[in-house]
Amino acid sequence: MKHIYQQGTNAAAPVLVLLHGTGGTERDLLPLAGRIDPRASVLSIRGNVLENGMSRYFRRLAEGVFDEEDLVLRTKELHDFLDQAAVDYGFDRENLVAIGYSNGANIAGSLMFHYKDAFRGAILHHPMVPLRSVELPDMTGISCFIGAGRNDQMCPPQETEELQTMLSGAGAAVSVHWENYGHQLTGSEVDAAAAWYAKVICP
Repeated sequence: MKHIYQQGTNAAAPVLVLLHGTGGTERDLLPLAGRIDPRASVLSIRGNVLENGMSRYFRRLAEGVFDEEDLVLRTKELHDFLDQAAVDYGFDRENLVAIGYSNGANIAGSLMFHYKDAFRGAILHHPMVPLRSVELPDMTGISCFIGAGRNDQMCPPQETEELQTMLSGAGAAVSVHWENYGHQLTGSEVDAAAAWYAKVICP
């Protein structure tokens, strides 16, 4: 998969796995990673699926309607890529924190739904429930930040609340930050994610 790996200066910090929104590239969230933890290593990955020329991590049938068969296939593809990247770059596979926005947050959520310990933690900006047909693994010890908008028409508040309930029910420690905006990623949401990371993930 097309990606960027940047070695950080703090070997103890988790590797930040960056997953962009629809139409993005592996460069989109690099500034965001710098605000979350400028000393951490970064693995930023471009989605392999094209929709009208826009990169995504999995296909969809319509806006907000996922192609679940492709989602499962692409989730395994990304999981395998992370395993191999840990070998290639020599980082600790068990010390990954996902940072995803929209479509990237959805594939990060799908990885957590399918694979125990896919990530040590996750910052999910405006995620939906990736699947409702799978039994979630035990997520005890995993921490998750969800950024959401009360006026987000692509990801309505009840979607966020359902995802929070599912992750918490599997044992994850979930923190939800609400903005009174739509689907866009705001500076105050990023600040809240950075504060959560500094308190929970890497004090």
